[in-house]
Amino acid sequence: MSDRFALTGARIFDGDDWHDGHALVARDGLVEAILPTGAIPSDIRVIETGGGMLAPGFVDLQVNGGGGVMLNDHPDVASIETICRAHVPFGTTALLVTLITDTPAITAAAVAAGEAAALQKMPGFLGLHLEGPHLSIARKGAHDPALIRPMLDADQAMLIAARQKLPVLLTTIAPESVEPARVSALTRAGIIVSLGHSDTGYATANTFAAAGASMGSHAMSQIGNREPGLAGAAIDIGTLSAGIIADGIHVDPATIKIALRAKRGPARIVLVTDAMATIGTDMTSFTLNGRTIYRRDGSLRLADGTLAGADLDMISAIRYVHRVVGLDLSEALRMASLYPAQAIGQSHRLGRFANGTAADIVALSDDLDIRNVWIGGERVFSTDSAR
Repeated sequence: MSDRFALTGARIFDGDDWHDGHALVARDGLVEAILPTGAIPSDIRVIETGGGMLAPGFVDLQVNGGGGVMLNDHPDVASIETICRAHVPFGTTALLVTLITDTPAITAAAVAAGEAAALQKMPGFLGLHLEGPHLSIARKGAHDPALIRPMLDADQAMLIAARQKLPVLLTTIAPESVEPARVSALTRAGIIVSLGHSDTGYATANTFAAAGASMGSHAMSQIGNREPGLAGAAIDIGTLSAGIIADGIHVDPATIKIALRAKRGPARIVLVTDAMATIGTDMTSFTLNGRTIYRRDGSLRLADGTLAGADLDMISAIRYVHRVVGLDLSEALRMASLYPAQAIGQSHRLGRFANGTAADIVALSDDLDIRNVWIGGERVFSTDSAR
């Protein structure tokens, strides 16, 4: 007997439009339909949500840690599971667990753990994001400069082999450490290539976009009067999606407004958390590559003040761009679900509600608090008595 249910009592946002007086019907882990409440078949189990909103589960393309765990420190399946579970209460139903620049041995262990998690069909695990080690020391941020290095044949072969066993593999690279021909080889193998931690200029970024790079991460050369930099390229080049950390610390709200108005499509600006181990905990510090990172005043920093990831969850990022930046709620939700899914070629199953898409669902209160979360039609988080 199939598991079929209908969620009623809430406004439904399907990724494009709102539906009032309708029910979201799911069967066997997939969305079946959005029906008028009066058209629900009598044999369906009905779950009354008690108001609020239903939206597609959030998709986070850069999650370094959560639940007290960093993938770098514990590159194993248990850590991946802990990280995925830590983000569920904040509405994230699919994420790329991210490895920050590390040794070849740690990278290999993280890839093996990701492959095992994929085989287990771990709830919430979308794939891996390898941020480095092929970056620019000039824009290293919190990455250990001793571990940053150019991409070699063996690195390229490892990435291509890993992609064959992972649902999604994204890697952030800097043009200073990787040749355009390698980017072409990676993208032909189905790897998403993002440009970041780079001091490169617009012309070079354009060359790499032509070679197949399709995203921009962060830690970029900035827009100047005679050189638009990588930040300008990420906004102006229509094929590049661009991640943004909307925590009020990494990017000024006015800059976010400018970027959103200026972004040339069809690719979009997407919300990413760049979350670290602190999410879902009260910890005040943790380590990365043997260095202590301190949690203070909403930010995470090394002892010298360098920002080291973000103390940010996805629903907080949505609230920020909606309430502080002034973005329409529909667009804020798209930036957390549909647009990141599109950036990695997964919008056929994630980021929207349509027949056959994943029943990854977030129930929100009118004040944008998370009330319930479903992954693949299974409720994995609840703060109320909906039944």
